[in-house]
Amino acid sequence: MALKIEVVARNMEVTDRIQDYVTKKAAKLDRYMNDIEEVKVELAYVKSARSAIDRQVAQITVRGRRALLRTEERSDDIFAAFDSAMDKMQRQIKRLKGKRQRGRGDGRSAAEVVVEPPIEEGVIETASPIMRRKTFILPPMNEAEALEQMRMVGHDNFFIFFNMETNAINVLYRRRDGTYGLIEPKIG
Repeated sequence: MALKIEVVARNMEVTDRIQDYVTKKAAKLDRYMNDIEEVKVELAYVKSARSAIDRQVAQITVRGRRALLRTEERSDDIFAAFDSAMDKMQRQIKRLKGKRQRGRGDGRSAAEVVVEPPIEEGVIETASPIMRRKTFILPPMNEAEALEQMRMVGHDNFFIFFNMETNAINVLYRRRDGTYGLIEPKIG
């Protein structure tokens, strides 16, 4: 299966040189993990960044059958930001593969447990204070797998998942002291 690579730009123009550079380097990611289906590279110029060295932003999202990985890096040069994000992505993939090979305590590998969380975004323009709505499928997982997925996706504050042990939607969140909390909503 051919690797789908999408390059998106915000507040900047993607020249042929940038497009070729990004596409060529992103295509090499399948060397690290062969079940990658899609690589999305978002390049942006953030004029309102506090420092000039943080204005060029490169974000890479890799979607495979078993995982969703995301990295973001900033620099004063878009090529440097992209290269840093690629290095970070390669480390994440290697770390994920290492966890899959070591397996889990219950005898199942992470590859058997993790289900791809497809992303479907919809932007709704209304007079409501809610400016953006997201819809996504919650893959069933336990608390340990949710914590691992939260770290891999790069969500620092919270992660929503379907807890397969309680058959309920839960929210995993980071507390101010660095520990984690779990919200288990009940209808009442």
